[in-house]
Amino acid sequence: MYTLASATARATFAAHGAELTSFISTPTGLEYIWQAEPGVWARHAPVLFPIVGRLSEDTYLHHGQAYKLSQHGFARDREFAVLRHSDTELAFQLTDDEASRAAYPFAFELTITYTLREASLTVQWEVRNPAKTDELLFSIGAHPAFRCPLLPEEQFDDYYFAFDHPVSLERHLLQGGLLDGRTAPVLQQQAELPLSYPLFADDALVFKHYDFTRLALRSRRSPHFVQMQFDGFPYLGLWTKGPGAAFVCIEPWQGIAGHTGQPMELSDKEGILTLAPGQRYQAAYTIEVG
Repeated sequence: MYTLASATARATFAAHGAELTSFISTPTGLEYIWQAEPGVWARHAPVLFPIVGRLSEDTYLHHGQAYKLSQHGFARDREFAVLRHSDTELAFQLTDDEASRAAYPFAFELTITYTLREASLTVQWEVRNPAKTDELLFSIGAHPAFRCPLLPEEQFDDYYFAFDHPVSLERHLLQGGLLDGRTAPVLQQQAELPLSYPLFADDALVFKHYDFTRLALRSRRSPHFVQMQFDGFPYLGLWTKGPGAAFVCIEPWQGIAGHTGQPMELSDKEGILTLAPGQRYQAAYTIEVG
């Protein structure tokens, strides 16, 4: 385990998946990250790479050849190398190898850098294409799970999502983890979305091309909060496992689940990013706790 510390917060990470496993406010001792109970959901904040979501039949095509890739890709289950580690910055890296190329025939370098400033944790992704001739096709996404409720006397439905301005939202519905073309309204010019388990009865809330860049998880019974800032992310998921799961995920994505139907060419999949040989891609988001 690797730790970053400031005067007001402490964050802990595992090299397995380059995963954030703990984010604690030091003045209060309050833990904000879900602690991965195996019987409920055994992850904390996985990195989704090289796909986001599920593929039809867990399969995609590349130049007509079929490859198998499970939901959210393999990065969350791989050991990352540590590039550097100081009191306030930690950088992990994953590169392609024989095992990755069997399911994903691309050369890549994925670098994830965590920087802690006071009670704010910035997560920066850099994807580089080291190939000399071939393009790199990929998606990448975040999946942090926040404890909800944060305090023993609170309930899940004491919480709500607070947007940075009134929004109108429609969700894109999933069938077996795949987009099926249906949508449903969620909010109409409102700045709050109350939480309840029935809200997630039909899987995650999936949004496309929304117009806000900050989202906070807040309680009606205490002042504690989690706020995420994510500029330039075209897709967002909100999710919890189901009734009794004491967490909720805020998931900014550079990519999205596949559609129902037959497996398709990866280059034609919605949300796929393309890097020419030698090119780099960067994206970042910030988690603030209070």
